Amino acid sequence: MSGAHDGRRVPSRQEVAQEHRWALETVYADDAAWEQDFAEVKGLLPQAGAWMERGLASAANLAECLALRDKAGTVMDRLFGYAHMRRDEDTTHSGHQAMAERAAALNADFGQAFAFLRPAILAIPAEELSRFLEDEPRLAMYRHLLDDITRLRPHTLSAPEEHLVAAVSELASVPYNVHGMLSQADMRFLPITGEDGEPAELTASRYGRYRQSQVRRVRQESFERLHEGYAKLENTFAAILGGGVKANVFHAKARQFPSALSASLSAANIPTEVYAQLVATVQANLGLLHRYFSLRQQVLGLADGLHMWDLYVPLVKGVDQHIPWQKAMAMVRDGLKALGEEYCSVMGDGLKGRWVDVFENQNKRSGAYSWGSYGTPPFILLNYDGSLSEVFTLAHELGHSMHTCLSGKRQPYVYSAYPMFLAEVASTVNEVLLTDALLEASGDRATTLYLINSQLEQIRTTVFRQTMFAEFERDIHALVEGGGALTPEVLKDRYRELNRLYHGPGVALDEGIAVEWARIPHFFMNFYVYQYATGYSAAVAIARGIGEIGRPAVEAYLDFLSAGGSGYPIDLLQRAGVDMTSPRPVEACMAKFAELLDRFESLL
Repeated sequence: MSGAHDGRRVPSRQEVAQEHRWALETVYADDAAWEQDFAEVKGLLPQAGAWMERGLASAANLAECLALRDKAGTVMDRLFGYAHMRRDEDTTHSGHQAMAERAAALNADFGQAFAFLRPAILAIPAEELSRFLEDEPRLAMYRHLLDDITRLRPHTLSAPEEHLVAAVSELASVPYNVHGMLSQADMRFLPITGEDGEPAELTASRYGRYRQSQVRRVRQESFERLHEGYAKLENTFAAILGGGVKANVFHAKARQFPSALSASLSAANIPTEVYAQLVATVQANLGLLHRYFSLRQQVLGLADGLHMWDLYVPLVKGVDQHIPWQKAMAMVRDGLKALGEEYCSVMGDGLKGRWVDVFENQNKRSGAYSWGSYGTPPFILLNYDGSLSEVFTLAHELGHSMHTCLSGKRQPYVYSAYPMFLAEVASTVNEVLLTDALLEASGDRATTLYLINSQLEQIRTTVFRQTMFAEFERDIHALVEGGGALTPEVLKDRYRELNRLYHGPGVALDEGIAVEWARIPHFFMNFYVYQYATGYSAAVAIARGIGEIGRPAVEAYLDFLSAGGSGYPIDLLQRAGVDMTSPRPVEACMAKFAELLDRFESLL
C-alpha cells in the first residue's frame, strides 16, 4: 500500500499506508470494545435518574452525583469521538454512519439524564451551597463549575423543562450533520480540465488546491463548477440553514436571552461587546484589505480586474513546491522550537504515534480538524496535498491537539475541555510562530515574499473573512428573530452585499459568490466563526510576547494551555497577557497586517 497518490485519482482508504492513518485502534481495538463502553454508559444513565428522585440535599450527595456525571461523561466522549472519526474516514460507510448516529442518540440521552443537575444545584440556597463547599473536600475541584452554574441562574429552566430541552438537543445538531452528509457524501461536481489539459476530478477537498493554481482557467472553472453544484441545491441548503438558525433562536428564547448571539456567548461568559468590537474594528480597517486586493491585481497582472477565483493564488511563483510529508513534520517541529522542550517533545511523540490521518481518500471528510477525548490521543484529520498551506494546517491542528493534550494532563475531566472562544488561540500561535521561524531562516527574496504573502493571507482569511462571516451569521439570526424568513434570495442578497463591502470596488462579484454561504459548514453551527478572528488577534499578541520576552512568556502561555476550562476564557487570556475586552488586540492585528503589506510592497 502507498501513502501517496498520483494527484488525479483519489485513492481508496485501503490504499493509504497504515503509518499515514490515525491510530484509532488505540482507543478501541474493535467494535466489540466500543459496544462494551456503549453498554456501560447506557447502564450508568439510570443512576442519574435515581439521583434526580433522591435529590442533592447533602454535600456528599452532590459530590457523588457530580462524580457519576464525570465517569459517564468520560466514556461518552470517548465513544462519541471514535464513532464520528470512523465515519469521517469514509462518509459512505453505512456501519460507521450507524455507529455515529447511535453515539449521537446516546449523547442526547446522556444530556437528558443529567439535565436535572443544574436546576437541582440552583435549588440549593446560596448559603447552603457555600457550606457544602466547606464541608466536602470532594467538591473543591467543582468550585468554578458551581460558580458558573449559579451565574446562569436567570437562564436555567425548571427540572422538567431542562429535561425536555435536553431531550430535543440532538435535533440541534441535525442541520450541521445533514449539511455535512449532503456536501461531503452525496454531492458530485462536474470534472474540470486540469493544468495539463486532461479531465480532473473536482471535490470539496481538491477545490482548495485548484483555486491556488497558477493557470487562471483552472481557478475560474473550479470556482464556477463548485458553486454551480451548490446553486442547484440552494433551496435545500437554505432550508437546512434556516432550520439551524430557528433552533438557535428557540433555545435562546426558551432560556430568556435577549438574542441567539447573547445566548451563544453567555456559555463562556463572553460579553457581546467583544463581538461588536471585532466587527467595528475590522470594518474600520477595510481600507487595508482593499489596498491588498489592489496590489494583488497588480502583481498578477490582471488587466480585466480581480475576480473571486483570483483571491487564493500565491503571488510569488516557483516557491511553493511539493513538500513531502516527512519534511512537513520536520518544518513544523523546527518552527515551534520557541515553545520549549516539553511542548516539542510531546508533539514529536504524537506525530510518531500516528495522531494524524494524513492523506485524502475516497469519501473522506474534507478539510481538517483535531478531536481528542479525555484519556485518548488528540487525533488530527488532514487531507494533506503537499502544499505549504497544508504545512500550516498541520501546525494549526497540532496547536489544537497540544492544547487538548496539556489540558487533559493537568486538569480533571470536568475542566479538561477548553471553551470554544479559546480554541483558535493555540492553533494560530503555532501558525504565527512557524511563519516567523520560516521568515528568519529564509535566505532569498522570493521565499521571503512568499512567506509574507502567506501571513497576509492568513490575516485576510482568518480575521477579515471570518469577521465577514460573523456579520452574516449575526444578521441572519437577527432577521429570523425579527420574524423574517431565510429564503435563498434573502441569503444570497445579504451575502453578496457583505462581499461587496469587504472586498471593495476592486474585486468583481462573480455570480457564484452569492451562494458560497451554502458550502461553509460553520454557518450550520452556532456563532463559531467570530472566534477565529478573536483567536488570531489574541495569538498575534501571545506570539509577539514569546518573541520579545522569551521564557517567561512561554511559561505563561503553557500555563494557559494547561488551564483547560478551569476559568472563564477572558480571564485565562489575561493570564497569558491578552485583554480581549479591549479593541487593542484586534487593532494590533490590523497594524501587523499593515506592516506586512508595507514590507511586501517594499520588497517588490
